[in-house]
Amino acid sequence: MGESAMDKMKGKAKEAVGKVTGDRRAESEGKTDQAKGDAKDATDQLRERAKGVGDSMKRDDR
Repeated sequence: MGESAMDKMKGKAKEAVGKVTGDRRAESEGKTDQAKGDAKDATDQLRERAKGVGDSMKRDDR
């Protein structure tokens, strides 16, 4: 399991515990952890796309 998936799972759990216990801080931290996981996913996708573009440019016979 990737780091971003772990952040998302941890965030969901922390948010749920915060909701159940009425702990707004834990709930907020959980949402932040989930957003951090989403950001890591987006960064990884962008990195892969850039790599693909770079590979395409190398294949061109210019």
